Amino acid sequence: MKCYDVIIIGTGQATGTILGKLLEQKQAIAVVESDRVGGSCVNWGCTPTKTLIASARSAHMIHRGSEFGIEVSSYHTNFANVMKRVNSIRNEATKGFTAWLKDTVDFYPGIGSFVDAHTIAIEGKHIHGDLIVIHTGTKARIPDFPGIESVPWLDNKGILALKELPSHLLIIGGSYIGLEFAQAFRRLDSKVTIFESSPYVISREDEEISEIARSILEDEEIEIITSASVNSVSTKSDQQISVHYQGGTVTGSHLLVGIGRIPNSDGLHLENAGIEHDDRGYITVDDECRTSVPHIFALGDVNGKGAFTHTSVHDGQVFLSALSGGSKKISDRIPTYSLFIDPPLARVGMSEKQAKDNNIPYLVATKEMATVSRAKEKDETKGRIKILVNKTNDTIIGAAVFGVGGDEVIAMIALAMQAGLRYQTIQDTVIPHPTVAELIPWVFSSLHTEEQS
Repeated sequence: MKCYDVIIIGTGQATGTILGKLLEQKQAIAVVESDRVGGSCVNWGCTPTKTLIASARSAHMIHRGSEFGIEVSSYHTNFANVMKRVNSIRNEATKGFTAWLKDTVDFYPGIGSFVDAHTIAIEGKHIHGDLIVIHTGTKARIPDFPGIESVPWLDNKGILALKELPSHLLIIGGSYIGLEFAQAFRRLDSKVTIFESSPYVISREDEEISEIARSILEDEEIEIITSASVNSVSTKSDQQISVHYQGGTVTGSHLLVGIGRIPNSDGLHLENAGIEHDDRGYITVDDECRTSVPHIFALGDVNGKGAFTHTSVHDGQVFLSALSGGSKKISDRIPTYSLFIDPPLARVGMSEKQAKDNNIPYLVATKEMATVSRAKEKDETKGRIKILVNKTNDTIIGAAVFGVGGDEVIAMIALAMQAGLRYQTIQDTVIPHPTVAELIPWVFSSLHTEEQS
């Protein structure tokens, strides 16, 4: 049996983060991967979806051409070429990562599982690791609607394998994955209907932010049905798919289900190594990503501490810090993420309802994107900037930048929060004109108290 200093199970973005440093230390390393190298981000998440969204935005701007004085007589979506571009970009990323692994480590394609706390089995082979890293990510939760077993439903992987543009895309789930695909396919000329069980889309957000998102999508003729309890799904003789909910039935050509994610831990045989996990299967870790077994770490989505590429990368940094006796912790990071509809919604820290739930005294400031010169110049005026400030010490506790450029602008607020700066420091900062970011210092002039109930 071959022995290694480190075995890494999974090749998501934390693997790329830690591998370079481990190689510098001349560690003997084995990497195990059961699917495409690169994990969800490169293959079924960030890279392909944002590539698809870019094509969809191109179509949208052609459609809007006359608003800018550009007359386009006709255009159409060549979906085969759209997907060719998507696949070219994601395949190149996967190819490069695979080549790096094969050149630098012992690479084992196949499903890895624990035999004991130091031994991993892969396709009949056993290897030993002094230290083991689990980085297996998550997968789409399988729906349990009656009739689902007879319907060719799609998850975020399946929809990126389509060869033809859906004529009518039905989406169960009005959260981040559902909304991004909804807008992209609508702009590519699919009819789209979203079913969301809660009263609001992206229901973890503040209600007015949710309503802005709904308005943006409905303005693009996306049908959104909220408080929709799906009773069953079925397939008709012509292969059309029907979603039956308490308010009626809607029939379409394709069904995307985006109702959450579950950890890729069920096939690891964690019990053989004594690794603890919660009821949902997320691996229990401490603030350094260490599991209940001291020499085994779990990084990325599988530990339930984050669900994004950037949190996986930070987990990798925390892991390297732990190995070197450093002080980085998972709890150091402030939650931040973006929803890449157009315009994007970017968030950092607490929402207003979270501040209320935690009884944190706060002030709130808002600014409509319709008052931002840069947004008006680009004729992209939908959205709102919203910032929360701790009433007792003037530090920022949360922000939402919903509008053009928000996914980039949020970084300056995240940096200020990480550094513990008072909001007055941002007010004193000079930022180039004309940008969206230049308005952030001026947003604070509208700080006021909201009734906290």
